[in-house]
Amino acid sequence: MEKIEKLRIDLEFIAANHAKACFASSFSLEDMVLTDMIARHGIPVSVFTIDTGRLPEETYALMQKTKEHYRIDLSVYFPKAQAVEAYLETHGPNAFYDSVELRRSCCEIRKVEPLSRALEGHGSWITGMRRQQSQTRTGLNASEFDSGNGLYKFNPLLEWSEAEIWNYIQLQGVPYNALHDRGYPSIGCSPCTRAITKGEDIRAGRWWWEDTSSKECGLHRKKA
Repeated sequence: MEKIEKLRIDLEFIAANHAKACFASSFSLEDMVLTDMIARHGIPVSVFTIDTGRLPEETYALMQKTKEHYRIDLSVYFPKAQAVEAYLETHGPNAFYDSVELRRSCCEIRKVEPLSRALEGHGSWITGMRRQQSQTRTGLNASEFDSGNGLYKFNPLLEWSEAEIWNYIQLQGVPYNALHDRGYPSIGCSPCTRAITKGEDIRAGRWWWEDTSSKECGLHRKKA
């Protein structure tokens, strides 16, 4: 309960001291915890999501359920059609399997550029990242200035364990993605996500054909 209360206090502090605060949700378990906390306590943080155009149907179902369950305003940002069309014409629909560079290029178009637009006019943004999620996130800070986007970035669930996330979900009756019950602990775009087997890292199902050190889409990669 101490972590839950601390989370509420942290979110209220961010909203009060780093306005206009926004929260980027991909409807992960962590993001649903944050959505529930923001809605439950009426914390003045705007919520947005990025629809890459290639999300699983279960994610769209949760998107709709979230809007209905919490009655919150949810802004949705899409990639620029011209950029998607150019990528498909040049490389094909599934070129992201061919190299890390092409995969990151796809993520840049479908995720990173829309994120930049979503963050415009805000003083801070909140994510659901946790230190235990992958080796690329062990060095994260609870807060830092995001120089690439020109605002402060906060990771209030940084020290939460997977068990604590699930405990909150069950305690508060928070809706979650049906794919989690089918062996998908981490869910992104449909062609870039698979279920994992027992004993695998929780991010093993994301870009499973790549080395673990490259498994970020660019949304949280520091810009030079």
